[in-house]
Amino acid sequence: MNKHRLAIAVLALPLLLGGCAIKDPSLGSPDAIMNVSYKAGDALLAQLSGKLAQDKPLLMATIVNIDALDQSSTLGRLLSEQMTTRLVHGGVKMVEMKLRNNVYLKRNTGELMLTREIGEVAMAHRAQAIVVGSYADSNEFVFVNLKVIEPTNNFVLAGYDFVLKKDRVVRSMLSQP
Repeated sequence: MNKHRLAIAVLALPLLLGGCAIKDPSLGSPDAIMNVSYKAGDALLAQLSGKLAQDKPLLMATIVNIDALDQSSTLGRLLSEQMTTRLVHGGVKMVEMKLRNNVYLKRNTGELMLTREIGEVAMAHRAQAIVVGSYADSNEFVFVNLKVIEPTNNFVLAGYDFVLKKDRVVRSMLSQP
């Protein structure tokens, strides 16, 4: 009987110690950014339902700083990558822009598209729409805006806004070039 109790105690110990762990609320969940990105992607997919041709791709521009549209950050680039992944999960064809030469690429920034070039780039890749976005940085939060734009007429086909708590992870991603 002692061996049985010992086995139970050994198995229960990690569960009991796990309850004693201190979680730093400023760290946030490692999946928090991805979860919000995927939710945004799902919302865009729902809005685009029936509006997209299955045989034509979308382009994803880097999500940029709203106060400096030629600049982004690790956060902006990561959000763009995660949005692309989620749209692909939803069955949308996406063009990988990092492998292309005719997009304005700024070192350490990503795929930045100037308004005057969007039509050209979309035509070159036969893209029916481009996902663009911006973020606004405040003391406690980062406000993100996403839009899916038809490049031939600049009509907005879908849009979504969300807010990220500026925890330690988000703060570090904003400070990196």
